[in-house]
Amino acid sequence: MATLFRLPRAVRRYPLVFATVLAGVAVLLLQWAGAGTAAAWTASLFASAVALKTAAGMVRDIRAGNWGLDILAVIAIAATVAVGEYLAALIIVLMLSGGQALEDYAAGRARGELDALLERAPQRAHRFPGGDTTAAAEDIPATEVVAGDLLLIRPAEVVPVDGELVSPEGGFDESSLTGEPLPVTRYAGDAVLSGSVNGTRAVLLRATATAENSQYQRIVALVAEAAGSKAPVVRLADRFAVPFTAVSLLIAGVAWALSGDPVRFAEVLVLATPCPLLIAAPVAFLGGMSRSARAGIIVKGGAVLEQLSKAESAAFDKTGTLTHGQPELVEVRPQPGFGAEDVLGLAASAEQYSSHVLAAAVQQAAAASGLALQSSRDAREVATNGVEAVLGGHTVRVGKERFVAETAADTVPAHLEPGQMVVYVGIDGHFAGTLIMSDAVRENAAATLHRLAALGIRRTVMLTGDGPGTAGAVAAGLGITDVRAGLLPADKVDAVRTLSPRPVIMVGDGVNDAPVLAAADVGIAMGARGSTAASESADVVLVADDISRVADAVEIGRRTMRVALSSIWLGIILSVGLMLTAAFGFIPAVAGALTQEAVDLAAILNALRALHGGRRPGAAAREAHSGADRGAGGGAAGSGADGGTDGGTDSGTDGGAGTGTGGGAGTGADGSTGGGAGTGTGSGPDSGQDNGPAPTKPFFRTE
Repeated sequence: MATLFRLPRAVRRYPLVFATVLAGVAVLLLQWAGAGTAAAWTASLFASAVALKTAAGMVRDIRAGNWGLDILAVIAIAATVAVGEYLAALIIVLMLSGGQALEDYAAGRARGELDALLERAPQRAHRFPGGDTTAAAEDIPATEVVAGDLLLIRPAEVVPVDGELVSPEGGFDESSLTGEPLPVTRYAGDAVLSGSVNGTRAVLLRATATAENSQYQRIVALVAEAAGSKAPVVRLADRFAVPFTAVSLLIAGVAWALSGDPVRFAEVLVLATPCPLLIAAPVAFLGGMSRSARAGIIVKGGAVLEQLSKAESAAFDKTGTLTHGQPELVEVRPQPGFGAEDVLGLAASAEQYSSHVLAAAVQQAAAASGLALQSSRDAREVATNGVEAVLGGHTVRVGKERFVAETAADTVPAHLEPGQMVVYVGIDGHFAGTLIMSDAVRENAAATLHRLAALGIRRTVMLTGDGPGTAGAVAAGLGITDVRAGLLPADKVDAVRTLSPRPVIMVGDGVNDAPVLAAADVGIAMGARGSTAASESADVVLVADDISRVADAVEIGRRTMRVALSSIWLGIILSVGLMLTAAFGFIPAVAGALTQEAVDLAAILNALRALHGGRRPGAAAREAHSGADRGAGGGAAGSGADGGTDGGTDSGTDGGAGTGTGGGAGTGADGSTGGGAGTGTGSGPDSGQDNGPAPTKPFFRTE
């Protein structure tokens, strides 16, 4: 019954398909009734009308500079009508008109994950009026929720807005946000993101943002932009249009000339219809975008996938990208004549007027030490340099060395251990001391860089506003040799614009990264905790705060492009082979038209491979570096009860009881692999040490 209701809608959407089917039925009935002439005229006139309509559109496209592939279909229809193969002409028309319907069906399968994200956007919320939990919760549109509202989240419901958990505890499925399948437990006071699915018990949530400004709605907006973007399918197909058309006409012309039979010309061109080129490529790109969404990677269009597939250089911001972006104070070094508490207290008071990532860390350290912060009526921040404030009659400068040295000539550089960074403090024109900060490098950063190199990224660069000492320590621990330190946002843009080889990927997370993300060939934003500006200017947004997804994005882009090109070449090779066979008279026109439909299906089914990749991108890499101390290569081969493998400059984990030998290539029951240099053995639960290169364990804080 549901199918009957959908039929009128399908007729309205694809009128030419149904008109062609009706024309075919009429022709067959006329033939059955013995009216062969009428059948021939009916089919010929209908096919000719479609050919003229298609030709008119083709001429407009050519005048606009877009050389397409419809010319082959038009010539094939004209040729089959001219030689009396009117049934073949009808089949070509059906193939041409049904191509859009076939593409829509295949694209619907390919973009399933994108559509699922859009359809799951929360629409309703249950709010307690005035925050009174004794009253019944009222149902309101999610768009009417404001910060501070107390909401009831029922079991298995989607959280409508970002909020803070009021209930003592709750379990949430965040797979649609992060791509991770396991539920997470949140406790009272923890942040809960919109789009999370509540567990088996109802919980109370205090809204901290409106629906428009919440995490899931931001993702939905990005997905809508990605879904509405046009993949580079037309450009990709058009690269093959002229040579394919020329080869097809050449084979058909030679077959006619050598055989002296114009029917041979029509039989060849029937097999030259361009559906594989026009349909398979867009299906592959939509499949790649859908696969990315499933992995927590929002790709804003097929053109981005094409650029990812060709990328040869990658530039990384440091703070919040290669490092966690959560700096901590590890030491106060006052100069003679200044006390540690005075230096920290005045610095934290001045940092109240700064938006830098380190400012919050300095204030938190002062609060943890029980220091009261002073207020100032005269404070100013110098972007990317520091802040100056008048506090209790003292002029305080906090920030980079050169900024403090402008008024404190006695400023001296601080000695830093690998991974440390420094904040300089000047009071009343004198160097007062330094605050030593640390920002830990992401555990999987080195492994991600190794994966990118294996995927074909030939050059890796670090771009940071930090000083050379801090930047160099982080880069050395990650194996990055090209470090650009002390950069302003404009300097980063210039660096990316001149970087080669191209295309260039830029990965960042902060507001100051927005310009360089927009300038790069592919800008990738760490969207989970990065700024909205960065997400909006980027071409790719990583929903999870996981740098390994950068390598996943490149891997998906490369695979998608391979699948798209292989689908096109599959269609071309099959078509050319069949055309050569038809040139010798072995394939009649009607049989050729039907055979071409099989070629179309083969190309489309091949394109749908972009939806899958055998296993989840980066799964092996994440498994191989699942230990507490994760490195970047090292160990000989490993296996354990869970079938994982060993690897890492420091050590990997074999997981479960069993034995493992570090280094080389290894394979487990789950199909994961790992490897590196060095040898060694390990056994027992969660073991697998190696004797590979010594580990580098940098602790970093940034910018």
